[in-house]
Amino acid sequence: MELISEVLLPFAPARGSAWAIRQVLREAERIYYGPATVRVELAQLEGQLEAEEITGEEFGRREDELLDRLEIGLRGGAGTGEGTAR
Repeated sequence: MELISEVLLPFAPARGSAWAIRQVLREAERIYYGPATVRVELAQLEGQLEAEEITGEEFGRREDELLDRLEIGLRGGAGTGEGTAR
């Protein structure tokens, strides 16, 4: 048992770091695809259109992207790695 511990112990920090990185990525995806976040961004986008900061074409393209994100979030793909394959 001691031999196994000596061989595996140096890899423990790497495994712990990988786990922490996965947790951070899941949380970032959960926020990115979250309905509240997408709705705020949609409202900001609409404000940009009304202020004539963007064109109707740009608005349509970005709105489609946001609605795709919202669909992924509502479908439950956020935080599962599904959203990162784009």
